[in-house]
This record gives sequence, C-alpha cells and structure tokens, in this order.
Amino acid sequence: MWTKDKILSLEDTLTAVAGWKAAGEQVVFTNGCFDLLHLGHVDYLEKARHLGQRLVVGLNTDASVSRLKPGRPLQDEVSRARVLASLLFVDAVVLFDEQTPLALIEAIRPDILVKGDDYQISGIVGHEVVLQNGGQVLTVPLVAGYSTTRIVERIVGNS
Repeated sequence: MWTKDKILSLEDTLTAVAGWKAAGEQVVFTNGCFDLLHLGHVDYLEKARHLGQRLVVGLNTDASVSRLKPGRPLQDEVSRARVLASLLFVDAVVLFDEQTPLALIEAIRPDILVKGDDYQISGIVGHEVVLQNGGQVLTVPLVAGYSTTRIVERIVGNS
C-alpha cells in the first residue's frame, strides 16, 4: 500500500472504520497538527495504536493550524499527511479544517479517544461523545523534552 492511500476523505474514513468495527477491531482516534514529526510524536502515536487494532489520525489543515498557531504550519498539509501515513502503526489520516476535531469524532465514533498526558480527560475535545457511545477516553505518557515549538526555538536560536 502506498502511503498516500492511507490519506482518506471523511467519507472513505467512515467506510474504513465501519469495516474495521464490523471485523471486531477497536478503532483508536487522536488528532493534532504534527508539523515537524519528532520522537515525541512517534512514541505517542505508537502508544495510541497499541490501545486498539486501528489508529485514525485527524490532521489539522493548514488553515486550521494557522488559526491555532500563528506563523505555522512549517510544512504543508499534504507533506504532514504523507509523513504520518508512512508510519506503520497509522491506519488512516483524515484532514479537518475546523478549530477542533469534534465533528470528526462525532462522525467516526471511535472506540477509544486518546491524547497525551498533558491533557485532563475532561479537557479532551469529544470526550463526552466517546463516553456516551460506550467508548474510552485515555491519555498516554509523553516523552519529556520533545515538542515542535522547542525544536523550532532551538533551530532559530542556533541560526
């Protein structure tokens, strides 16, 4: 499978998720900007995937990232999506343009919603939807010292 084949429209994501669930597989969902993929991201995504059998990653579009983080993204959405899709433990990447992934979570209805342990469960967007549908909302430990912001600061500081 080509990595670009894992970058799906919402409609294709819903079809894939329905198939996985029909096969008895648990679908895990997480989201983010993933501007500069680093060890912290890889570790987090790998841990998320091991909570179920399939991992769907909601990826902020360029416009969405710009609204959240002025001056970003550093890489365009196609590049960010292809890099994420290249990870063996990522089963699908779906772009979203909204400020939050709530509509995406409502549509996908994952079995497990996951974020890093820098979030409180009550602060995770979509937690109510997942819990009301009998799913789980979990956090996974993050690797200390890794963030895109920190990497950018180090690069700028060394130039």
